[in-house]
Amino acid sequence: MDLTEGVGESSSPPRSFASFNSYDVRNDVFNRLVESGHEQAISNPDFRDFLDSHFNRLPASYGLDVNMDRVEDVLLHHKLLALAKDPERRPVYHIRFLENLCTKADAIDDKQYINSLSPQSFDDGDSEKVVPLHKRQEIVHIPTHEVIFSTTDRPKLLSQLSALLSDIGLNIREAHVFSTTDGYSLSVFVVDGWPVEDTDGLNKAMEKAVARSKGSFPGSSHSPPAIEDASETQEKSGDWEIDRRLLKIGEKIACGSCGDLYRGIYLGQDVAVKILRSEHLNDTLEDEFAQEVAILREVQHRNVVRFIGACTKSPQLSIVTEYMPGGSLYDYLHKNHNVLKLSQLLKFAIDVCKGMEYLHQNHIIHRDLKTANLLMDTDNVADFGVARFLNQGGVMTAETGTYRWMAPEVINHQPYDQKADVFSFAVVLWELVTAKVPYDTMTPLQAALGVRQGLRPELPENAHPKLLDLMQRCWEAAPDKRPSFSEITTELETLFEEVEETTEAVNGN
Repeated sequence: MDLTEGVGESSSPPRSFASFNSYDVRNDVFNRLVESGHEQAISNPDFRDFLDSHFNRLPASYGLDVNMDRVEDVLLHHKLLALAKDPERRPVYHIRFLENLCTKADAIDDKQYINSLSPQSFDDGDSEKVVPLHKRQEIVHIPTHEVIFSTTDRPKLLSQLSALLSDIGLNIREAHVFSTTDGYSLSVFVVDGWPVEDTDGLNKAMEKAVARSKGSFPGSSHSPPAIEDASETQEKSGDWEIDRRLLKIGEKIACGSCGDLYRGIYLGQDVAVKILRSEHLNDTLEDEFAQEVAILREVQHRNVVRFIGACTKSPQLSIVTEYMPGGSLYDYLHKNHNVLKLSQLLKFAIDVCKGMEYLHQNHIIHRDLKTANLLMDTDNVADFGVARFLNQGGVMTAETGTYRWMAPEVINHQPYDQKADVFSFAVVLWELVTAKVPYDTMTPLQAALGVRQGLRPELPENAHPKLLDLMQRCWEAAPDKRPSFSEITTELETLFEEVEETTEAVNGN
């Protein structure tokens, strides 16, 4: 599954499969099915080829996770993947009771539970994601169930499925998620929170939860229409269509989940070129590309990266903007280990706020505000990243963004508005103050689960009290309690003037 969160993300290291022999695992599965008298294994002469085909669709880590005491699970997984090919049935799911766990419960709270998970508890790379069983302290019996999903794959799917389980009141104890080579996902969750062994009630609750969120699942035939028809937002290309023959592509400077960013030269000027990978192109991505072009064409502000043109002829879809020689604010803070003085910190923060204030005044939500998407020239910070026009209803429900900076309402797949960007800014501000990666002892998914339950970055010591107060107001759980960017800009500019006056007075003495 592509859960890449962009430049600046840190995940636990991938597991090594150097000693893994997939042929032995397949042999063992085959032999055990034959020994158990499984009809398909005995009667079908092509059954071994069938098993090989199934394993070949999945990553090598899938073989490591096969429970050899329940090898028939392999056939269940194959069946679910096959059913997921029907758009009318997606997402396909299967629920079964596992066992009553005898565990200990000296009642740690949810926030402590999130903090207790090690960085290796989740893996946000392209292989499986695992949450280890958490051990408590007083003996109790906890019913656990297994929930298996299959649907078409996409970035952030794991977050969507975990939100679905949480909505039912389930707690994820383990999560194993695999992507097939042909674009499907197999997600196996071990959960507690359902108080009885019988799965009938849980199946009914899941049916209702899936029905409520059906339209948001990838590949569903019930998917809602785009927020705004791209054809309505994109006029004729005119003089901003780039002639590829005049565009020289240089070195790659960043990677994303669906495209890459290159340095280039166009008509003698340095440019940045965002190129969508042709293998990822589909109708949804092309609509989003058209939407991004439409937005960039409309915005002109010193704190928003300058749009130069685009190549809109598939499969060579690309966007050309001014080149920002200072790189990203993330790299400046974390790779170069720069600790900002208060005045410089405030200048950066004010630049970000002015760019965001401009976007919001033009009814544009950024949706992925983070330091990796804030680029620097020699004088100021310019914003660059994912954006959408705010729809007529004033709220949005499509998921985007990056877990460490994402607002809880976005993580929870609830309607959101411009205040989601304010929450992300609070985390950016914390990053500027501390020069640390938010939730650096957690993986991105752990951070997301924590934020949903009220977790926030630890307030830094010795920071200016007005910045701490602003931070906490900006990351309020209730969006309507967060200030607007115009209010934030005013506060920061006033604080900057106070700092400058104090500095001048000290220097004058």
